[in-house]
Amino acid sequence: MIPIDALADPLVRTVVTAINAGDRAAFLAAFTVHPTLSDDGSERNFHDWIDREIFSSAGHLEVESQSDDGRSLIARYRNDTYGEMRTSWSFVIEDGKISRVQTGQA
Repeated sequence: MIPIDALADPLVRTVVTAINAGDRAAFLAAFTVHPTLSDDGSERNFHDWIDREIFSSAGHLEVESQSDDGRSLIARYRNDTYGEMRTSWSFVIEDGKISRVQTGQA
């Protein structure tokens, strides 16, 4: 596993830290006003998805590898709803904030 402080992109590092701390405010601070999200190729409502999949279900991310200057991750993700699964996460950054997340099973 890659320690969070070794993640190359500071915004992605902030997001992973916030997920693991259950800190919705810190998580949202890394994003644009209207971010988009896809899960396994299907577009989702960003705020509904993060509340359901991360913050109301104790989401936790352990990063296995990173690429694309730290903007793409392979990670073990677990929450109280689905248990643990190997996932991919890709972040698009525009003007110093994350504007899009693409996630799904890896």
